[in-house]
Amino acid sequence: MFKHLVAAMLAIGALDAPSVTQTQAAPALTLRQTVGQHMIFAYDGLQPPPALRRRIARGEAAGVILFTRNVQSAGQVRAVMRDLQAIRRPPGLRAPLIVMVDQEGGPVRRIPGAPARAAASVASAEQARADGRAAARTLRSAGANMDLAPVADVGRPGAALERERRTYGSSSADVGRRAGAFARGLREGGVRATAKHFPGFGAAAVNTDDAAQQIGTSLPALRSVDGAPFQRLIDAGVDAVMVSTAVYPALDDRPAAFSAPWIEGELRERLGFRGVSITDDLGTPAVAAYGANRRRAVLAAQAGIDLPLFSSSYHAGAQAAEGLLAAARDGRLEAGALRRGARRVLALRARIPR
Repeated sequence: MFKHLVAAMLAIGALDAPSVTQTQAAPALTLRQTVGQHMIFAYDGLQPPPALRRRIARGEAAGVILFTRNVQSAGQVRAVMRDLQAIRRPPGLRAPLIVMVDQEGGPVRRIPGAPARAAASVASAEQARADGRAAARTLRSAGANMDLAPVADVGRPGAALERERRTYGSSSADVGRRAGAFARGLREGGVRATAKHFPGFGAAAVNTDDAAQQIGTSLPALRSVDGAPFQRLIDAGVDAVMVSTAVYPALDDRPAAFSAPWIEGELRERLGFRGVSITDDLGTPAVAAYGANRRRAVLAAQAGIDLPLFSSSYHAGAQAAEGLLAAARDGRLEAGALRRGARRVLALRARIPR
C-alpha cells in the first residue's frame, strides 16, 4: 500500500491522464486527483453526501473536516469515518484520508469529551501535554486523526482570543512551551497537530469568523513575539500550520492566507516550515470582499497554501475545487507548485496511523 503511495508521489509530475505505458503500481495522478490533494471537504448532517463519496472513490479528496453538525456521538462519527476510509481508491491514493476537527479544549470542542480545560486555564506544559493526549483519545474514538490545534497565538489584553479563553497566555515563552506540549501529547496519541493562526492572531479585536480584521502589530513584534511559538512548533516537526485570514499591513495589504510574502517568505523561507499549510475558513466575512469561493481558493493556492479550507458545506468545497482545476488548466496556478503541495499532503496522509 505505501509502495503505491510513494510511487504516486514520485509520479505526480504528470498533470494529465496517466500514460498507457505506466503500470498499475506506479500511476501518475490526473489533474483532478492532483487538485483533489489540495481539498478537505465539509458536509452537512450526519452522513456525507453521495457526491463526496464518489469524489473520494476517484481519488479527488484529501479528507474531510467535522463540525458539531456532523456529530451525534463519538461512536456514530467513528462508524461514518470507518465507512469513508473503506472506500476503495485508485492506487497511490489509498493512504488514510485526513479527518480533521477543531478540538482545542474548553469552549472549542466538536466531539463530545476531553479536553474540558480551556487553553487559558492551562498552568503548565505538563497540563498541556495531558490535554493533548486527552484530545487524541477523544478524536481517535471518533475516527478523527488530525486536530486543528494547538492555538499558538500570544494573547493581548482584551483581544478576541483572550476573551474566548483560547490562548495559552501573553508570554511567547509560555505559549510556545504549552502549545508545543499539547502538540506532543496529540502526536503521542496518534493524532496530527496544527499550529494556528500564523503569523499570530493574539492581538485581533474580533474573530475573523465575524468580520474582516486588520492587525497593526509591527513586523519586528510579529516576528519576535508572535512568531516565536510557531518557530518552536516548526522546529519540533509540527505537521501543519493554519494561516490567518486577517490582514497584517506590516508586510502585506492582503489577508495572510492570500499572501505569498507571509506564506512563502516568512513561513517557509524564514521559519523553515516544510509541512502542510492550511487556511482558516475562507467562507467567512473576513475574506468576503475577495470574490466567490472559486476565486478565494485560487488566491490562496497562488500564495502557496496547500489546503484552502471551506467549512460551510460540501458545495462550497466543490466550487473551490473547480476553481483550482480551471486555474491549473489555464496557467494561473503554476504546475510545479501544485505538484509540490500535493506531495506535502500525500506525505502527511502517509504518516497517519491506520
